[in-house]
Amino acid sequence: MMESEEPSPPFRVSSTVAALRFALRRDAENHAEAERADSGERSAGDRDKLWFKESSAKNLRNRDFLAPNTVLSTLYAGGQVPSAVLSRIRSLCGAGVLPVSGCEVTAEGLRVSVSRSEAFGGVLCGMTAYLRPAAQRQGRVLINCPALHAKQAPPTPESLTLGQLRTVLIADHIAALLRGQGYSVSFCPALPEESDIISFLRTLGIDWPAASVSWTNEEREEEMRSVLEKCIYREREGERWKRGSRGEEMEGVDGGMKEELKINLKRVMEEVELQGYDPSLGTCTVQREALCHLAHLDRATADFPVSMATVLHVTSCQDEFRQQQTAMLWRATGATATQRLVICGPVKTPGTQMSSAQYLQLRRAQMKEASEMKYGDQVEGQTWDDIIRVMTCATVRFELLSTVHTSPVSPGVWSRLATMLTASPAVSSFTEEPLPHLFNQMFCRLFLLRALRELYHSALHSLNLPPIPQL
Repeated sequence: MMESEEPSPPFRVSSTVAALRFALRRDAENHAEAERADSGERSAGDRDKLWFKESSAKNLRNRDFLAPNTVLSTLYAGGQVPSAVLSRIRSLCGAGVLPVSGCEVTAEGLRVSVSRSEAFGGVLCGMTAYLRPAAQRQGRVLINCPALHAKQAPPTPESLTLGQLRTVLIADHIAALLRGQGYSVSFCPALPEESDIISFLRTLGIDWPAASVSWTNEEREEEMRSVLEKCIYREREGERWKRGSRGEEMEGVDGGMKEELKINLKRVMEEVELQGYDPSLGTCTVQREALCHLAHLDRATADFPVSMATVLHVTSCQDEFRQQQTAMLWRATGATATQRLVICGPVKTPGTQMSSAQYLQLRRAQMKEASEMKYGDQVEGQTWDDIIRVMTCATVRFELLSTVHTSPVSPGVWSRLATMLTASPAVSSFTEEPLPHLFNQMFCRLFLLRALRELYHSALHSLNLPPIPQL
């Protein structure tokens, strides 16, 4: 029985630097050891700093690592690097070591370039290794997305605005980043299974938790109300607190509340000594909507260890104040989890109002039209449906995630993006754009390239054509 081949370890900058250091120093130990002992100019720690990893876009165009002339002069007489050392660096290999395309001595020092195509190919073929956390951390994180909490009715793709969709995509992206760091991550709220909003999110590649349609949170809502009625921050009817701030009442519909329940959020904020909240938070009237939100949070964190629980509220700038109120109300119930707000900028669509469902339909139609313009009658069948679906999903993510989360987004570059995604030469120019310092964008592009490659190879296979080596 043949043993399965072990997967290649992921490329690491640290592994590459260690291999370069060994290659550069191996022949230098005997040549310069006596000089270093006499002069005492460099400590052991300084001698280990032989290589520098480039990070600027300008320098990355012609080198990835540099050993400065000052280092070379210390290691070799006159700074002359032996040809055997250069040869050893060019043939550098090892576990986690990036492939080297060349090295040369320049006025700045010894520069080394990485084979980008070979490195990207290795990443694409072994993506799982890069997504696996280096170590499992003890902390647990709950990502709460207020856009998905029920208002007067459960959310639907038609009721979800583009700004709210952006917060959901950012929440999903944050979860992936945290899991990559070894954290245990969960989402709130759980959505009704087999609902339109669950199907919509899955279309976009978002695996959001679902709950049974028959499941109800009413009992926990009553518990939250009871806790707030008994808490020390409640304002009794006889206490005539007059607030002129915009935090006097929470937005929402009463929803059949038995009696008015008011909580002084300013006292909560002052007594718990919380920083960064809006100073105009005052007395708010608790609505049914808020109790439902609190019940979901309480349920989601029921089994969290108190000392290691962190809750991230990912919300839009339009709903920031409301979410601060909810966070303070939850604190008033006795919740001790660390809470942080991630505020996302708006999505601007001048001259039109568009729901998330309409936006996805529009992008899918535009992608199909662009594909038909390029490939004509070939665009038909399940294979092309899958290609258009994946490319549409990638386009939506690019449009809404390519800008810093606090900045506004204005979707409107579709014609350029569609051309890039449907024309083979343009795909190359798109992925070779000189933005190596923007790692997150480059990593997203690697995912897109991988999806493109798999879909094209699948299409070729269905036509009984051999795979294209260049892809």
